Amino acid sequence: MTSTETTPRNPFAAFAGGAGIGALGGLIGLGGAEFRLPLLIGAFRFVALEAVILNKAMSLVVVASALPFRASIVPWESVAANWTIIVNLLAGSLAGAWFGAGWATRLKSATLYRIIAALLVMIAIVLMIGHDPQGGHALLEGSAQMVAGVVAGVVIGVVASLLGVAGGELLIPTLVLLFGCDIKLAGSLSLAVSLPTMLMGFTRYSRDSSFAVLGRNKTFVLVMAVGSIVGSFIGAQLLGIVPNGVLLPLLAIILLLSAIKVWRHA
Repeated sequence: MTSTETTPRNPFAAFAGGAGIGALGGLIGLGGAEFRLPLLIGAFRFVALEAVILNKAMSLVVVASALPFRASIVPWESVAANWTIIVNLLAGSLAGAWFGAGWATRLKSATLYRIIAALLVMIAIVLMIGHDPQGGHALLEGSAQMVAGVVAGVVIGVVASLLGVAGGELLIPTLVLLFGCDIKLAGSLSLAVSLPTMLMGFTRYSRDSSFAVLGRNKTFVLVMAVGSIVGSFIGAQLLGIVPNGVLLPLLAIILLLSAIKVWRHA
C-alpha cells in the first residue's frame, strides 16, 4: 500500500503537529522524529517507509532551524570550540547513515514497524538512564575516547536512517557521558552532528521509489515544514526555562507510548 495525494490530511493538523514536535526539537536539540513518526503512521496514514522519508525531511527542517535559533543561549563559538568532537562522531555516523538507509529500503513494512518500535523503546531507556544535566566528567579519554566516538557514531547513524530521525536522543547522552559535555551544549552539538548525518541518509533514500512521497504530498510537506520552523523557534526560546529533570522522563514516557502504537501497525 502506498499513500496518494488524494488521501485527506488536515492542513491544520499538519501545522500543529509540526509546531509541537518542532518545539521539542528546538528545546532539547533533537529533530523530534520519534514523536512525528507515530503521527505520520497513525494519524496521517502513511506506510512505514514513506513515513520514514517524510520524517527525515521534517527532521532536517527542525535541525537546520533549531541550531541557529539556539545560538542566543549556546553561542556559535561554543559549538565551534568543540569541532573535534563533531568530527569524531561524524566519522562514524555518516557511514552508518548511508548503510542504514540502504537496509531500510529493502525491509518489508511489517519488519520495519517492529524495528522502529524496538528502537523507540531503546531510546526511551537511554533517555531515562543516560542523561546527566551537569556533565563535566568524560567516560573515556585519548585514543579510547576517539575509537568509542566513531563506534557510537556508526550506531547512531544507522538508527537515524532506519527511523528517519536526527539521532539527537542518542547523540546527547553520548556527548554527555563519553565527552563530558553539559546538557545544553550537548543539544547544540548534537544538531551540528545530526545535520550532515541526516543529509547523508536523505541522499541515500532519494534512490528509492518511495522518495516520490514528497512530491505527491507537496502541500502537506510545506505546511508541516512551516509549522516545524515556528515550533523550533518557540522551543529554542524556552531553552533554559523548562527543567530537564522534569522534561526528560516525560519524553521517555511518550516514546514508550509511541513504540506501542507503531508496533500495533505491524
